[in-house]
Amino acid sequence: MEQKMFCYQCQETAGCSGCTLSGVCGKTPEVAAMQDLLVYVTKGISAVTTALRREKKEISVEINHLITENLFTTITNANFDRETIEERIHATLSAKTQLLNQLHDAANLPEAATWNGSGSWQEKAGSVGVLSTENEDIRSLRELITYGLKGLSAYTKHANALLQDDNEIDSFLQKALASTLDDNLTAEDLTALALETGKYGVAGMALLDKANTETYGNPEITKVNIGTRKNPGILISGHDLKDLEMLLEQTQGTGVDVYTHSEMLPAHYYPAFKKYPNFAGNYGNAWWKQKEEFESFNGPILMTTNCIVPPKSSYKDRLYTTGAAGYPGCIHIPGGIGEQKDFSQIIEHAKKCAPPNEIENGEIIGGFAHEQVFALADKVVDAVKNGDIRKFVVMAGCDGRARSRSYYTEFAKALPHDTVILTAGCAKYKYNKLPLGDINGIPRVLDAGQCNDSYSLVLIALKLKEIFGLDDINDLPIVYNIAWYEQKAVIVLLALLYLGVKNIHLGPTLPAFLSPNVAKILVENFGISGIGTVEEDMEKMMGMDR
Repeated sequence: MEQKMFCYQCQETAGCSGCTLSGVCGKTPEVAAMQDLLVYVTKGISAVTTALRREKKEISVEINHLITENLFTTITNANFDRETIEERIHATLSAKTQLLNQLHDAANLPEAATWNGSGSWQEKAGSVGVLSTENEDIRSLRELITYGLKGLSAYTKHANALLQDDNEIDSFLQKALASTLDDNLTAEDLTALALETGKYGVAGMALLDKANTETYGNPEITKVNIGTRKNPGILISGHDLKDLEMLLEQTQGTGVDVYTHSEMLPAHYYPAFKKYPNFAGNYGNAWWKQKEEFESFNGPILMTTNCIVPPKSSYKDRLYTTGAAGYPGCIHIPGGIGEQKDFSQIIEHAKKCAPPNEIENGEIIGGFAHEQVFALADKVVDAVKNGDIRKFVVMAGCDGRARSRSYYTEFAKALPHDTVILTAGCAKYKYNKLPLGDINGIPRVLDAGQCNDSYSLVLIALKLKEIFGLDDINDLPIVYNIAWYEQKAVIVLLALLYLGVKNIHLGPTLPAFLSPNVAKILVENFGISGIGTVEEDMEKMMGMDR
């Protein structure tokens, strides 16, 4: 059968080997090709900016933002709109031409840096995609780095939206991206670069944490309503807190309530958002259930980032996108960094809709980011010393459609009552509504927030290491059972590896982009393993001699 595309960047890739006819995510071969080409030209412009930096020339913040948003646009489930992606390719080629004119020595630039957009873009995409790297191990490492950089770009983009920039992170991201074009780099060189990507992953998450907490305050323990009110509503999904802030400001006094969905749930934990009386609660679950939940919501939905599931006709006319997100036929609300977006159209749409149908009721608790947990440190330490808490289990990461992911619900249920789950990301929806109780008033599920808030879990681990006077983070009573889906989980994984965390269980499958040799390196050097049955893994993790 003819191969029409090739993509294996997400966990649900076909047959755990690669999507070749169309994306499991829903993207067409034509969109996949343009995403490949956008990544290619972004690597090209990054080679130029890296060369300019070597000549001590400044790169504008606008170019830095262009590059990060390009990568963000190609993350799984973010943008399915071919025209938008092609517009970004044109913009990148134009910006690259201007940068090339500033470069004194262009002698050693890769072909991606000098390609001017001529010829058939479809044919060009076919020659520069993932499989253009013939050596399986080099390809694997290049993609591992590229996907990590895509995740890093997502986090820095959210920080940029709150007017926080870090030129050192941007410089590294562009240098690393350009390095994936360098045929002189060996597998050893690329392995080192992958770990360095993890280093900047930590820096990127720290930048976003700073941006979020300085703008909206430190998250605090919060009970979030999961029922509904009687007013019409707007459902906001994705990750961008700045978009939420603007939407809440513009809905004041309109009679329209705002509900969060999936990764937007942690917005309720920030003090700044609690002043809005129409911030009604959280509706639904993780991203993959949106077809049913968006239909029952009745009102319009605003997708600020990934994760979009191709919409049903019953609500497609109510689906709006903004930022890096996009879907053909859905209204896109424009607005760049530092600009005020106009949400009047979606607000007026909401006024004409029925209130959301209630699909559940009650409350869920969260807000256990680093500062809140530090405030509970004495209580936590006493519980550990007294034997009331035997182990912490980090179950961060992503949720997804695969039936095998029910493993994480069953694992949470099977955990001994003297264990506490530390979580961040939408993986939480596999167990955050289970009646798991508490230990001396400490909930057994401590939700730090979004996937980028895995940084909080790192800080908590480092704080416990300090309190207990340990030399090695792996000596803590913490085990890692991580679920992954897309590229933001890849940068979190690389960040943990950079910090020296070992014996991470990664599932529900190991990434298809890891060649056998690269997987072997991760197993031998870091103890990474896949998951087994709940019973097998419970014995391994809870009885693990660390």
